Amino acid sequence: MHRVLIATSNPGKLRDFSGAAAAHGIEVAALPDFGSLPDVSEDGVTFEENARKKAEHYSRVAPGEIVLADDSGLEVDALGGRPGVFSARYAFMDCEVVPDREHADPINNQLLLRELSALPEESRTARFVCVIAAARDGQTLATFRGEASGRILDAPRGSGGFGYDPLFFFPALGKTFAELTPEEKAKVSHRGAAFRKFLEWYERALLV
Repeated sequence: MHRVLIATSNPGKLRDFSGAAAAHGIEVAALPDFGSLPDVSEDGVTFEENARKKAEHYSRVAPGEIVLADDSGLEVDALGGRPGVFSARYAFMDCEVVPDREHADPINNQLLLRELSALPEESRTARFVCVIAAARDGQTLATFRGEASGRILDAPRGSGGFGYDPLFFFPALGKTFAELTPEEKAKVSHRGAAFRKFLEWYERALLV
């Protein structure tokens, strides 16, 4: 089985990637000792800039390996595309330290619900966006973008997923992303779409 390394310590992201990779005979693994590596300043104004920056940085600590990094987030039409690249720290924009995801996610969700509280269902359209960058030895090899469109509910549903998943309703399945199994989510999610594009490129480029 072939292997790619993911520059993340987020178990939710690893589950998302693993669900899509399994059918291609590819093992997804976290970059070794990722938690002890220096952070990358995610100061890009686009998902692609941040993904490239992270992938190039972390690929330098795993010589010869293909390292993937992604930047992803939620774009809400009624908010002019916010929270966008600030999705993970949306409620903490003025804070020097952002809590870990377990504590930050509910607070980010609460802020989003307050901002959309006066809007009817038809005005709560949104999309998840993910850009994956593949790098080796400090150089970006390619980037891949995926999107998933839906709308924001007025209350969370489901216990799976992470981030804004409990609020993001996917009409085609009649469920929120937090109500999907990892396999179901991999088929329809923004991260799954971007990762499938990577897998197609990976095979086509004969990197396997």
